[in-house]
Amino acid sequence: FVFEHPAGGYKKIFETVEELNEPLPATVTGRIPSFIKGSLLRLGPGLFEVGSEPFYHLFDGQALMHKFDFSSGQVTYFRKFVKTDAYVRAMTEKRVVITEFGTCAYPDPCKNIFSRFFTYFKGVEVTDNCLVNVYPVGEDFYAVTETNYITKVNVETLETLKKVDLCDYVNINGVTAHPHIEKDGTVYNIGNCMGKGASLAYNIVRIPPQQKDKSDPIEKSKVVVQFPSAERFKPSYVHSFGMTENYFVFVETPVKIHLLKFLSAWSIRGSNYMDCFESDEEKGTWIHIARKHPGEYIDYKFRTAAMGLFHHINCYEDSGFIVVDLCAWKGFEFVYNYLWLANLRANWEEVKRNAMIAPQPEVRRYVLPLDPCREEQGKNLVCLPYTTATATMRADGTIWLEPEVLFSGPRQAFEFPQINYKMNNGKNYTYAYALGLNHFIPDRICKLNVKTKETWVWQEPDSYPSEPLFVQNPDGVDEDDGVLMTIVVSPGAQRPTCCLILNAKDLSEVARAEVDIMSPVTFHGMYKP
Repeated sequence: FVFEHPAGGYKKIFETVEELNEPLPATVTGRIPSFIKGSLLRLGPGLFEVGSEPFYHLFDGQALMHKFDFSSGQVTYFRKFVKTDAYVRAMTEKRVVITEFGTCAYPDPCKNIFSRFFTYFKGVEVTDNCLVNVYPVGEDFYAVTETNYITKVNVETLETLKKVDLCDYVNINGVTAHPHIEKDGTVYNIGNCMGKGASLAYNIVRIPPQQKDKSDPIEKSKVVVQFPSAERFKPSYVHSFGMTENYFVFVETPVKIHLLKFLSAWSIRGSNYMDCFESDEEKGTWIHIARKHPGEYIDYKFRTAAMGLFHHINCYEDSGFIVVDLCAWKGFEFVYNYLWLANLRANWEEVKRNAMIAPQPEVRRYVLPLDPCREEQGKNLVCLPYTTATATMRADGTIWLEPEVLFSGPRQAFEFPQINYKMNNGKNYTYAYALGLNHFIPDRICKLNVKTKETWVWQEPDSYPSEPLFVQNPDGVDEDDGVLMTIVVSPGAQRPTCCLILNAKDLSEVARAEVDIMSPVTFHGMYKP
């Protein structure tokens, strides 16, 4: 059942709010489970214009960190802007100073032509606006976006501690906001880099766990393996990657970053990151795998039709195959083209019209054979009994993959996926949870059984939830013994912001903690016990 939003309440989740000076007590209904004692931390944009200058894209607003604290059934809500260079300088100069994803910063109008000219040659100032996610490294926590800058934050007080440039430690142009974190605290991430012979590549970086001598693990970051780029000067946009117990999985989509355009356009005229993407309509999608220990690229040429990809759900090994579950978007067009704030703030009928021409979302399962035989040309190499996904060796040595569709609804995306990560990341699993996007507007929480394709949904009228985070019940045994935590914004309600706790088994409501304050959209976050 698909909700309609003719009243346009969703427009309110793309509006500027103020930070708080101290935590607000929340009104609790239901009973907060006794094992929830910690913090729900989330990030998203909170400032959508500076003075009279607007930000234009969903990923441009200045980073606002939100926190719900739980202790013995009591709940408080707190939020602060991350004091990044982008934010502090914008506040000081009352204009957009650092170019964001879809908003250009123009040269300082007070400078004369000479000082402007010299600023160009200092090179591009890359944004540190960490509005996407927060994750632990050793005993520290970092708010992140997708550039080379990550920002250390105090998750108790939400104070900003320091800006860290990953380029100081590893050969990387930027890393994703979606690392994989192992049980011992080892962090793996991927990013574009300069490879051999002046061609582009992708590096997987490993940050070790907390050091005995209490030194900073980031200083001991190492590149463990390099994936080649399908095109020498045009790396693909990479938003996340997959990791099983013994392999890394990297999906190289046809959305390319045109590096020369990026460097030249930037200095000559006002241009932003969005101007530098292009789609290769011919290329299709290349899927790469690498061994984890020791890190080595395996040169199998997996190919499939063009798709957009932001979020991996999970990957695992089974009987000589790697099963890769993804939130895919069909075709080669870049989905971010549909996430301009003007589109998201439009009236409902127009929101629907925009989504009609956008790429279509689909949850897909691909299966990669780990020892594909050259002899078996034209025959399906996948022999796992439970999937219809196929892999076929072609005459040119490439292996063509066709997916099994796990979920598909027209303009209804199963996105921002989460699993019982502690128990099942990189392993065979059954359940995925997600935020349901209705023509790009977030309006429900979903659960999917990836084995039977059964689905469950939570939704309420004029309520706009965020990515659901799974928290396991310590006494539970099943994969879905636990709760989902999400921040729901209901602009028309008396208390418009709430932390909603759902039973992960059936998405029934367990409790909610509401505050009398408005909040904008959030993207990703974590539960800190």
